[in-house]
Amino acid sequence: MPTPERARRSSKTNGSDRGGEATLDARKLLRALQAVCDGDFSVRLPGDQTGLAGKVADTFNEIVNANQRLARELERAGQIVGKDGKTRHRMSTDRRSGAWGAMEASVNTLIDDLLWPTTEVTRTISAMAKGDLSQTMALQVDGRPLKGEFLRAATIVNTMIEQMSAFTSEVTRVAREVGTEGKLGGQAAVPGASGTWKDLTDSVNSMASNLTGQVRNISEVTIAVANGDLSRKITVDVHGEILQLKEAFNTMVDQLRSFAAEVTRVAREVGTEGKLGGQAIVPGVAGTWKDLTDSVNAMATN
Repeated sequence: MPTPERARRSSKTNGSDRGGEATLDARKLLRALQAVCDGDFSVRLPGDQTGLAGKVADTFNEIVNANQRLARELERAGQIVGKDGKTRHRMSTDRRSGAWGAMEASVNTLIDDLLWPTTEVTRTISAMAKGDLSQTMALQVDGRPLKGEFLRAATIVNTMIEQMSAFTSEVTRVAREVGTEGKLGGQAAVPGASGTWKDLTDSVNSMASNLTGQVRNISEVTIAVANGDLSRKITVDVHGEILQLKEAFNTMVDQLRSFAAEVTRVAREVGTEGKLGGQAIVPGVAGTWKDLTDSVNAMATN
């Protein structure tokens, strides 16, 4: 719909006095076009012209106005979406016909495409933070396969989730086998693990290996003691509370060996060699061991 100014100029042009029609100033138009070409959308042609010159001026000014509004809307969308993080915002212009509408649609589609990876990463990372390792980034958008950096980013995120899932599964398996089922010697295997993932896997395997070595050594010595072999001790390198257990067990074996040796000596002296008055001496003995030692000594004395 023509503006009032353009309608006014049109009525003058359609009048009988065409001889008074204003002449288009080509130099002014050229300067204005050059300014617009340089990105200056503030330039305008004079609005007081009539006839063809007025129509050209009005049309030029409308084109520049439209470009100025488009530039401002692009800047506003960039600020709101890119800097303020309001990802639901889209640009909107008052001209949607032809290339103007196509330009608006293209910019909004670009925003959608650029924001999609962020939205997908947020979704998958949020799921992972909640312990759900089944979520991965889609490699297609609306039936279109991802390409370029979008595909690379999605592949990296999915690989990370897959490695974490494999690591979690393996750690759970080893912990169950060693800690619950008593299957010693289990090791976590995470194919392709590197960096921190490999360090974590190695740490779990080292823990499982150390625990296996400790338990097996304690088991071997315990079985030996139960079978009467008091020459064996726990020798595995341990620390902390396991070290306390090792020291306590080895002390017990020492006391058992000392007690057995003394009882054997007294029994041999009194019962076999006829040496009366022999007494069993077990240094540091206490509790039941002391009671047994005292009983043997009382028997030998009687």
